[in-house]
Amino acid sequence: MQEITLPKVIFGTSGLGNLYVALPDEVKLAIVNESVKCSSTPAVFDSAGKYGAGLALEALGRSLKQLNVSPSDVLISNKLGWLRTELRTAEPTFEPGIWRDLKYDAVQKISYKGILECYEQGNELLGGYHAGLVSVHDPDEYLAASETEQEQARRYQDILDAYQALNELKEAGKVRAIGVGAKNWRIIKKIAADVKLDWVMIANSMTVHSHPAELVEFMLKLQQEGTAIINSSVFNGGFLTGSAYYNYQLTDPAKDKDLYQWRQQFYQLCLDYKIKPAQACVVFGLNAPGVKSIALNTTQAERVAENVALPQSTIPEGFWEEMTAQGLIDKSYASIYL
Repeated sequence: MQEITLPKVIFGTSGLGNLYVALPDEVKLAIVNESVKCSSTPAVFDSAGKYGAGLALEALGRSLKQLNVSPSDVLISNKLGWLRTELRTAEPTFEPGIWRDLKYDAVQKISYKGILECYEQGNELLGGYHAGLVSVHDPDEYLAASETEQEQARRYQDILDAYQALNELKEAGKVRAIGVGAKNWRIIKKIAADVKLDWVMIANSMTVHSHPAELVEFMLKLQQEGTAIINSSVFNGGFLTGSAYYNYQLTDPAKDKDLYQWRQQFYQLCLDYKIKPAQACVVFGLNAPGVKSIALNTTQAERVAENVALPQSTIPEGFWEEMTAQGLIDKSYASIYL
């Protein structure tokens, strides 16, 4: 197992791939510039071939080159599994309605050969930079697409074959560390039992709103084994900081009354203690068992410095006590970790 040192904040790049909004190149350049300026060396970027059908990788590499950043001063994570292809329809087929102004489509390639194709293409798109951290992207979604148990078993073997390829890259010294990123932490647990992972990225799962005991137990096991944990989507897809989407699903105030009630009480306590909701979310997420880093995204260069400062936020002890007393945080979790 490869020990990796990570900063408290790593920079997500989905915005560079035109997620929800098409950003001008100069804005992307400014975001990358601020990220490098505000980070210790190396600055760590998390990207994927899925982000804008490779556009995020392309924009990241181009921006780093324009800024004359040495490849040794950045560490790039490329989540593999989607290969850029020609766009033959009006809209990309891989995630319709989410990405803006794309010139390419993408197809899923999770297999021994497919993951190597994604790795090689990713490095080409980065143009002079390369991925030091690699993983299989959204294996949970790949498995969930199975229609039969037989198909699920075949798809799981595809994932194991992909990890065999990644392990060979690591043994050859081409990559530094191997991990996994998924929204369903139980699939991370399943893979971790079969594959030696250096790091895991848990998305949407360990937040101030949701921190199940089973997940905490798994994270403690990872911590004991020396596997680094990156906590992603600590705002539950933006809902905890004001979005109408909870874990990327549109909510309805009439149907999701408990969710909105929780958020209203949370906001009121933040107001009472003069802290921002984002500060509470990041501090909680970063102090969960085994967590080394938080992955944060932004589409505004001026927000980068603010994001990097979030882990240093001071949260009064009374805030956590009130959160627990009002039932907004699990009491058994709070008694040990807060």
